Amino acid sequence: MRLEASRLVCVRGGREVFTSVGFSVGSGEALVVTGRNGAGKSSLLRMVAGLVRLGGGRLALAGGDADKTIPEQCHYLGHQDALKPSLTVAENLGFWAGYLGGDIVHTALETVGLIALADTPAAYLSAGQRRRLAIARLLAASRPVWLLDEPTAALDREAQGILADIMRAHLAADGIVIAAAHGPIGLDRPNELRLGAAR
Repeated sequence: MRLEASRLVCVRGGREVFTSVGFSVGSGEALVVTGRNGAGKSSLLRMVAGLVRLGGGRLALAGGDADKTIPEQCHYLGHQDALKPSLTVAENLGFWAGYLGGDIVHTALETVGLIALADTPAAYLSAGQRRRLAIARLLAASRPVWLLDEPTAALDREAQGILADIMRAHLAADGIVIAAAHGPIGLDRPNELRLGAAR
């Protein structure tokens, strides 16, 4: 499987954020998108996820499921954790697992270290615990392409290690990881795409 982008253009609010951006990332590979604030890192991930319209250029996923769109084969982990405070940890993940077509809730919560809080309402979680719960969505339903926007935000060192292990396992299973980050994300020598400064 290979995700390829060529001559991508992003326009937000009438402003050209970036132009002529291209990359190629295949099974078992990670790509870290870097650049200053406003360079378009988040917009690029959201574009691949189908949440931002392409202003130009082309995206293609070779070797993927021909019956599904690229966004349907992606997990998108953005800045917002997308949790309902009144639902428990398990209920939140159960909702997303059902919505995304998965059912591995218990195992996913164990992996991110939240199984003891399964019956706790999400409203009582710390910022780091909320982030762990959001990361558990990656495991609760299988999708080959992971789009991670500042995935280590709010995570302590232990949780960063858990996330790194999860990403390594995904890559070892021929998955693809594209992460927007200002610093290291725990992967050894990932490919890098550096976006220019905001105009």
